[in-house]
Amino acid sequence: MQALTHTQLTELVDSLLEAPGPLTIVQAGDPVLRRPSLPYEGQLGDDRLARLVGALRATMYEAPGVGLAAPQVGIPLRLAVLEDSADVTEAVRDARDRVPQPFRVLVNPVYEPVGDGRAAFFEGCLSVPGWGAVVARHTRVRVRAQDERGRETDEEFAGWPARIVQHETDHLRGTLYLDRAELRSLSAAHRMAERWPQPTPEAAARELGFTLPE
Repeated sequence: MQALTHTQLTELVDSLLEAPGPLTIVQAGDPVLRRPSLPYEGQLGDDRLARLVGALRATMYEAPGVGLAAPQVGIPLRLAVLEDSADVTEAVRDARDRVPQPFRVLVNPVYEPVGDGRAAFFEGCLSVPGWGAVVARHTRVRVRAQDERGRETDEEFAGWPARIVQHETDHLRGTLYLDRAELRSLSAAHRMAERWPQPTPEAAARELGFTLPE
């Protein structure tokens, strides 16, 4: 499919921002989730970008989720937001290295692993509702991006925050978490909550017959 022109992109964003309330989250099967997104190069201007960021943030809260990428609301731009209050039990926090993350805007993010560490945990996605699966990801990554004001950022994320960043940045490449998942672990969300509520997926791996990274 041909990339959107500047005019088409701004018209698309304006049409989505006209509707009251949170934006509609695009579901798996929509082509926008399977195509690499356009680099953000100032196409929207400061005011329109700020309104889009606000709408993404409100939609993420409403869902609720800890991250949301622009393609998930039908906009093919390399833009994502994330925030995590880490409101979980102490056991989950310790096992998953899940710590609170302030609200962040990532524009044109790219990541690279730092070290060889990998960890596997159940993940879900707002664009694949009702399901979860185990995904092995880098435990530490370096992320280069810009913020919503165009300032360059370069920081490392570890543990669960690194997982969120990888998940959202993958969306901008046309990659869903299921592409990286251990498909034998695929579980309906309600069954996952009932059978696999443990902080780590060892029991699921043993009973469903898949291997976790060393």
